[in-house]
Amino acid sequence: METSIIIETVIKAVIILAVFSALAGFTTYIERKVLAWMQRRLGPTNVGPYGLLQLAADGIKLFTKEDFIPQNAAKPIFMIAPIITAATAFIAMTAIPFFPEFELFGYTVRPIVADVNVGILFVMGVASIGLYGPLLAGMSSANKWGLLGGARTAIQLLSYEVVSGLALLPPLMIVGSLSLIDLNNYQLDNYWMVVYQPVAFVLFVIAGFAETNRTPFDLLEHEAELVAGYATEYSGMRWGMFFIGEYANLFTICFLISLVFLGGFNDLWFIPGGLAIVLKVMSLIFFFLWTRASWPHIRPDQLMWLCWKILMPLAVINILITGFVMMF
Repeated sequence: METSIIIETVIKAVIILAVFSALAGFTTYIERKVLAWMQRRLGPTNVGPYGLLQLAADGIKLFTKEDFIPQNAAKPIFMIAPIITAATAFIAMTAIPFFPEFELFGYTVRPIVADVNVGILFVMGVASIGLYGPLLAGMSSANKWGLLGGARTAIQLLSYEVVSGLALLPPLMIVGSLSLIDLNNYQLDNYWMVVYQPVAFVLFVIAGFAETNRTPFDLLEHEAELVAGYATEYSGMRWGMFFIGEYANLFTICFLISLVFLGGFNDLWFIPGGLAIVLKVMSLIFFFLWTRASWPHIRPDQLMWLCWKILMPLAVINILITGFVMMF
């Protein structure tokens, strides 16, 4: 019995790693196509039909590009930093129930690697460790722009983790559990959590933009600048691992939003639950891409002003109101 559980867990982990690594790459193609469509451009068109082989071209470029390490860099830390970012992004997915249970050849499959009773705490905790990747990358690069980018990373991610954590407290107070499966099941017999907690939903989505480094909060490497922040000295696949982790985090946040606030993988009218959560996640990703095409970048001082003077007070007030309502 224990052997079968170990084998099943390994298979699930490999599938998650393979599927979301591929989806991270494919999302870059979709992002370019969506942005081109919204801004009346063509996007990738030259490599393969409709530019579909652009993914393969990008992969070949990343694998064959020179793996450059600056002369004065702290080499072990410089090499480990991208691994931290990618690893934490995938480890956080282990406590996420992606789909409802289903049977395969008479065997009941539970699409979650580790069903822990503190699932949402585990996901948020592991994802928060991911900030050490860009931070160590900037500090070890022997580059002042990389150092400034690493410092900006720490400030942004730590600040918005406070907001996302406070935004999640009211739904957790209502359900009385830290399990993502319990949060999903609560909405089976009740309304979606967004109906009870619209403020928490908005706060968590905004914090999600900051924690996944999406426009208008993409100040970690800020591609509009001449340098690339913490990733200035990186090239080849080491650079690519940072962005595989970034897109994997985007899927993690979208699954969390769907599970906590948007009914999760429960059936949606005539749409089965497995397809319903895929549609919700894809819609959220499209929303993230749409925002990138529509909103300008903001300054670091505006980012901090929004976090500490607007979002955090709103989150605390929302917790107090939820507590008073539950008491009476």
